This record gives sequence, C-alpha cells and structure tokens, in this order.
Amino acid sequence: MAIENVLNERISTVLSRSWWLLLLKGIIAILFGILTYFQPGLSLATLVLLFGAFALADGAIGVWQALGARKDRENWWVLLLGGLLGIGVGVLTLFHPGVTALALLFYIAIWAVATGVLEIVAAIRLRKEIEGEWLLGLAGLASVAFGVLLVLQPAAGALAVLWLIAAYAIVFGALLVVLAFRARGFARRLEGRRAV
Repeated sequence: MAIENVLNERISTVLSRSWWLLLLKGIIAILFGILTYFQPGLSLATLVLLFGAFALADGAIGVWQALGARKDRENWWVLLLGGLLGIGVGVLTLFHPGVTALALLFYIAIWAVATGVLEIVAAIRLRKEIEGEWLLGLAGLASVAFGVLLVLQPAAGALAVLWLIAAYAIVFGALLVVLAFRARGFARRLEGRRAV
C-alpha cells in the first residue's frame, strides 16, 4: 500500500506539472490544422516553413515534458526521444525550405510514424499509471496512420495533401486537449486523496 501511495504521489506531481504542456501542444496542433485548412493556396515554401515551425515547437514541448518528468518517471527518455526527433525534423525542414513536394511528404510521413510509435509506446507503458492513456495511444495510432497514408499516396495533389495535413493536425490536437484535461482531473483527484 505504501508503494502505491508513493507511485500516486509521483504521478500526481508529474501530471499536475505537465498537463498544461499537453494542452499547449494540442492547441498548437489545432491552430496549425485550421491555418492550413483555411489557406489552401499556401505555396509549398510557406507550407514547409509552417510545418518546420510546428515540428520544432512540438519537439521543444516534448523535450520540456521529458526533462520535467525525468525524476518522477522511469521512461522519460521516450518523451525526450520524440521531442528531439521533432526538433530535428523542424530544423531540417527550416534549413532546407527548397525541398520538393515529394521530399516534404516523406519528411512529414517519417516524422508522423516515428512520433506515433513513440506515443503508442508511452501509452502502453503508462496504462497502469494514468487514466486516459488510450487517448495518447489513439493519437499515436492517428499519427502512424497519417504517415502510412502519405507514403502510400505520394502522387496526391498538393491541395489534398494540405487538407490531409490539416485534418490530421486538428484530430491529433483535439485528442491531446482531451488528454490534458483528463490528466489535470486525475492529478486533482490524487491530490484530494493525498489531502485526506
């Protein structure tokens, strides 16, 4: 029973400190999706820069989450790896904005699959520690499906790809926002139990 209390305190600390980072990540993804959806006339160069900024911000938030959880979570390195991957893809994209549409497509596909796999792994590892871990797994599955779809349909038109990217970002962001609020509620319940 004492081990369970210590574990609950650690989880509560991690969640109460980082739920807002999940919320921020979700909001950024939704805004990226909305902007992409309502601006279908974006040039490829603008899309490249927009995606690079999104991947860089997403990666930085992931690194921040990982570093904040390293004392409380044994598998913090999974978040760190995902964050570093996002930063790497963002930097690569921003420093090479003249890439072709096909290369951008594969950059996005690789990033989505890798990020999705890491999110699924994190969800599996956290399944006994938090409530709502299935949302993280579902977000990871959406990322993997999106990446695979991009690889399977590389000849799709630029407008279709833009809308696909926008839809993915909005769904992924919405799942993260729901997960953030569930994590906040879980943290509050654990803190309430601790106070009793």
